[in-house]
Amino acid sequence: MGLDMYLEARKYVSNYNFEVERNGENAQYHSIIQAVNAGDFITDDVPAVEVKVNVMYWRKSNQIHNWFVQTLAGGKDECQPIYVERENLETLLELCKQVASQPASANKALPTSAGFFFGSTEYDEWYMQDIKRTIKGLEHILKTVPRDWSFNYQASW
Repeated sequence: MGLDMYLEARKYVSNYNFEVERNGENAQYHSIIQAVNAGDFITDDVPAVEVKVNVMYWRKSNQIHNWFVQTLAGGKDECQPIYVERENLETLLELCKQVASQPASANKALPTSAGFFFGSTEYDEWYMQDIKRTIKGLEHILKTVPRDWSFNYQASW
C-alpha cells in the first residue's frame, strides 16, 4: 500500500464530424471503436466515446499530491478525480523548476504532506528526485499532448 498518483489525459470523440457535410461519420470515432474491439457492443447510435490515457504516474510524491489537493480540490482529499487544466500543469512545472533551482524554497513552494502510507516528509534527495522527474514528465506532456485533450489527477492509497 502507498500513495499512488495518476495524471490522465482525456479526449471526447463524437460519432459525428460536423466538418463533413456529405458524410457525417467521424473516422476517428470508428477507428477507436475498432481498435478497442468494441464493435460488437457499441452501436452506430452511440453518440461518442472518451479516450483516457495515463500520462504520468508518481508513487509517494506527497508534495505533488498536496499541490493538486490544495490548489485544485480546495483541500478535499478523498481519492476523487480532480480536473486539471493545462495552465495548472504549467504552474506546477514552474514551481518544480523553482524548487529544483532553489531547494531552500521547497517548504513554501511545494510543501510535503503527511498521510497514511504517504512516504517521507523530508526535503531530501528522494524529494528532489520526484521534483526532477515531475519536471521531465510535465515538459513532455505539455509538448506532446494536443490542446483539445483535458486532464484529470487521481490518487489512491
